[in-house]
Amino acid sequence: MTISTHVLDAQRGRPAVGLAVRLEHDGETVAEARTGEDGRITGWPSERAGVYRLVFDTGDVAPFFPEVVLTFRVTEPGEHHHVPLLLSPFAYSTYRGS
Repeated sequence: MTISTHVLDAQRGRPAVGLAVRLEHDGETVAEARTGEDGRITGWPSERAGVYRLVFDTGDVAPFFPEVVLTFRVTEPGEHHHVPLLLSPFAYSTYRGS
């Protein structure tokens, strides 16, 4: 299984570049990275089912939300899980992507 994310800055209409993101599983940090030029982090490997958290340091893009935490459950460890984040100054949204 892999986990990926894509962060878009809706105010600027561009990818959120250089955003720090942390992946947690069972309260433990399992990976950390920054979004690339396309706003993506791809291919974080993970082989375990359970509850995961993506913790985004969003303060530079959306100061009202200095941190966004997306919590999701993996029940099928063999599947790819893509969890995008769309940011604006006073709102954010997410979904399970493909």
